[in-house]
Amino acid sequence: MKQHALAAHQFGTSTAAYLTSAVHAQGQDLQRLGAMVQADQTCRALDLGCGAGHASFALAAAGAQVTALDLSPAMLDIVAQEAQARGLHGLQTCQGAADKLPFADASFDFLVTRFSAHHWPDVPAALREMRRVIEPGGTLVIIDVVALESPLCDTLLQTVEILRDASHVRDYRVSEWRAMLQQAGFAAPSTDDWTLTMEFASWVGRMRTPALRVQAIHDVWARAPQEAREAMRVQADGSFDLSVAWLQTRSSVDSKRAN
Repeated sequence: MKQHALAAHQFGTSTAAYLTSAVHAQGQDLQRLGAMVQADQTCRALDLGCGAGHASFALAAAGAQVTALDLSPAMLDIVAQEAQARGLHGLQTCQGAADKLPFADASFDFLVTRFSAHHWPDVPAALREMRRVIEPGGTLVIIDVVALESPLCDTLLQTVEILRDASHVRDYRVSEWRAMLQQAGFAAPSTDDWTLTMEFASWVGRMRTPALRVQAIHDVWARAPQEAREAMRVQADGSFDLSVAWLQTRSSVDSKRAN
């Protein structure tokens, strides 16, 4: 199964879990997104890899006209249903991939992706597409799990992530994000970071991780070097801390587009 199809399948079977997940449905980052567009009632926003739609809901509730894009029809169905239930009439859904956006140039002035990019098979291509569809001077916000700069912790994180979820590609380091954004024609991003504690049972439960893979994750944690376990605050039950980053940037105001 190809990566796009694998990601759509993985999350299409977990829609309800992601709609109600506290990790995804809550957070000051959602309030911050809403505050950013609240003063601009004409804001045209695109939520890439919208998942269960929490970023889209925050933007639409603040008054933005929002397009929620995802690979999974099941995810988009639940986003549309929830938007209707919340009375968010400025939200529409669209099926598509981040690296091949079905929109004309300069269609949006605000782009966001939240907890999605680590599933994308070609982030540089997606960033080029984002650069194409954003208005010159428009704002891009990336919110995602990031790997620590330590190669040891980086390797350990990618190992447990792909054991938990076969559609995982990579949690990029902040330094990698900076380089990719600038290569795609965006300004150097401003960044904030925080940690989320992943309660092990719900973390694997949301993804319906098979028992054999759950056992393998426990074994990886048990055999990991002490310094890596301490840096990621691994607990006896397998719970651990994930680093999350907010990267905010703007597209260049000149007319030249990244190729």
